[in-house]
Amino acid sequence: MTTAIVKKYTSDLASAWNELIASSKNGTFLFNRNFMEYHSHKFVDHSLMFYHDDKLVAVLPANSVGNILYSHQGLSYGGIIYDKQTKTKDILLSFNALKDYCAKNDIARIIYKRVPYIYHNYPSEEDLYGLFMINAKLVRRDIGYVIDIRNPIKFSELRRRMLNKGIKANLIIREIEEYDEYRNLLEFAIAKHDAKPVHSSAEMSLLAKRFPENIKLFCCYKDEIMLGGVWLFVTNNAVHTQYIANSEEGQKCGSLETLVTHIMQKYNDLNYFSFGISTENNGRYLNEGLTWQKESFGARGITHDFYELTF
Repeated sequence: MTTAIVKKYTSDLASAWNELIASSKNGTFLFNRNFMEYHSHKFVDHSLMFYHDDKLVAVLPANSVGNILYSHQGLSYGGIIYDKQTKTKDILLSFNALKDYCAKNDIARIIYKRVPYIYHNYPSEEDLYGLFMINAKLVRRDIGYVIDIRNPIKFSELRRRMLNKGIKANLIIREIEEYDEYRNLLEFAIAKHDAKPVHSSAEMSLLAKRFPENIKLFCCYKDEIMLGGVWLFVTNNAVHTQYIANSEEGQKCGSLETLVTHIMQKYNDLNYFSFGISTENNGRYLNEGLTWQKESFGARGITHDFYELTF
């Protein structure tokens, strides 16, 4: 009979952790410890590692606040990350071991957010069944917007007109590595929504240097003036727009439409182009203006679910 043990992550286990992420069915570079550690001062890390008969089979990126264990709040998505050899019975065993661990460590509640399927490297919904079997409750559902790069829906008429303006204006797209100018443009662009970027330009630059194949910045120029830019997270199956900035001049001449078209063409070997979520208030409010903007590019909805387990 297989023995399942859950251990709290410690820094001496970083190599084993990263090796599992690299070979996993549903992991991305966001779960690499070199990514997670950049904001370690902001969270109390409580990541977990699952061993079956002394073999590491899964990990859970997590942090704790009091007696609550969260799928890491510094990451867009999470949950149990497991390798290709892990089967349904293994996941059920892991969830039961997780319950035992929480009982022994005075954890009263778990908030579990899954990895959306567009980031899966192989079918990976065994954890959904595991959540069902331990009576976890769906407590939040966001909706994000994604273009199927292999079979895209046409841009709206307005987007096509703006793209043509960009072509006539001879806009230029460049991949750049200097973040200060873009970060200033981004801060200005989203200030009208009473928002601020989560990342500083130094953090953006640091992460890009750590993951040069996964983190990219493409900006749009006219006569050497930066009109807009998109900070991208690139995974095996999807390219995700972590931040989008567009100046007032860029809005007039098709900067964003030019950028999106360029990125879709550059990453046409991937499956999905993600704009991220358009919901607020734990999924209960749909920002219809933001939704329209994404849908006008041909993006359509996928859900991002959060589950709660109480003890």
